[in-house]
Parts: sequence; C-alpha cells; structure tokens
Amino acid sequence: METAGRGVSANVNGVPVLAGNAKLLADAGIAVPDDIPAGTAIHIAAGGRYAGSIRFSDTLKPHAKDAVAALKQIGVLRIAMLTGDAKAAAGRVAAELGLTSYRAELLPQDKVAGLEAIIAENTGTGSVVYVGDGINDAPVLSRADVGIAMGSLGSDAAIEAADVVLMDDDPAKVATAVKISRKTYWIVRQNIIFALGVKFIVLAFAAAGFATMWEAVFADVGVAVIAILNAMRTLGFAEK
Repeated sequence: METAGRGVSANVNGVPVLAGNAKLLADAGIAVPDDIPAGTAIHIAAGGRYAGSIRFSDTLKPHAKDAVAALKQIGVLRIAMLTGDAKAAAGRVAAELGLTSYRAELLPQDKVAGLEAIIAENTGTGSVVYVGDGINDAPVLSRADVGIAMGSLGSDAAIEAADVVLMDDDPAKVATAVKISRKTYWIVRQNIIFALGVKFIVLAFAAAGFATMWEAVFADVGVAVIAILNAMRTLGFAEK
C-alpha cells in the first residue's frame, strides 16, 4: 500500500515491511538513526524494527554553477530552490550553487505553497520563473508567471504545463532565454512607439492640410517596412 509522499508498506511472507522516508517509519513508531549520511534516504523496516536504508543523491548538472552565475549577472535578484530532497542534501546544493534560499522535504502541494509565498513576496514589477522537469513540478510550472521545463529528460506532464521548453536540458540556457525575451520586448516597444508616433504626426499634418498622398503612404507602408526591418534584429541575437 502506498502512502502519498511518504512511502509504501507490504506484507512479505507474513512480515510487515515499510519502505519510505523517516516520517513513514515515525508514524509506525519506528525510530530512525540520527547518523544517516548526507543524501536522500529510503528507510527500510521489517517486523517493526529498523533494517537499514538506501541512500542516493543527485549530481549537479555540468553547467549549473554557470547558470546561477549568469542569472545573477543579468540582474535576477532572487534564485530559490524548492525540492523534495532532505534538508541536508538541499542545503549542500544551495551552498554549492550560491542560491538565495531553499525549501526542502516538500510534497507537490508544498511546492505550490512555496511558490505562492515567493510570488506574494514579489512586490516589484518582475516575474517569477520556475524551472523544473519532474511530474511533481507540473503544478508549480503552471502556477508560475513563466514555467520552464527540460525537454529531453523532463516528464511529459512538466513539458505540457511549461511555457518554455529547453530541448537540450542545459540550465545555462535559462539566462539566454531571459536575454532574448528582454531584447524582443524592447524591439516590440520600439516598433509600437515608432508606428503610433509617425501615424499621429501624419494625422496632425493632414488635419492642418499639409499632408499629401506620399506622407500617407509612408505612414502606412513605410512604417510597416521599417518595423519589419527593426524586428529582424532579433535574428541577430548574440550571446554576450
């Protein structure tokens, strides 16, 4: 039988066996040793007695440190981690990457609550972006202002819920995506201001009786051509 977010229990040859986190064993009145090495552990109990543990830990992606450094360089003010891993493992990763904060031992609903708290703390005009790849990340990806999923190793649920998908799973591309979006945003603003500005000026001249057919053609076709040429600058994006 599965206990959501804690582990499983079964009878093996008449012996009750538990396999899961420390909370599962605590609910059954079984103590877990305090000297468990760092890492996420699956604790095993048989017949009401602690039998041992299976320990495993994630390894950092090759460009994880570079990704965090790049985000800080482009002005990202807060980089937090929401994870279901043990606090010791999460703290080690957060310190190694230089993260602003972290929350560990979170169930899927806890991750959503953690993101809600971060969004509530965001009193500025910036957006909250969440990057994830697991099934448990899908609700958080859909709740964030912008959700980014890993396309190669990410689960289908995470990819479906995300707004952006990184096909090569390189976390360093998150900073690149932010740079591209910023450049695109400013080019769009330039085109809108330029197009409306020219049209209003030509309308004013027309109302005063000074505008001819050539000014009207420029305000329509000419402005459109210039806006397209300006928009083509997005094709020449270069990483700096």
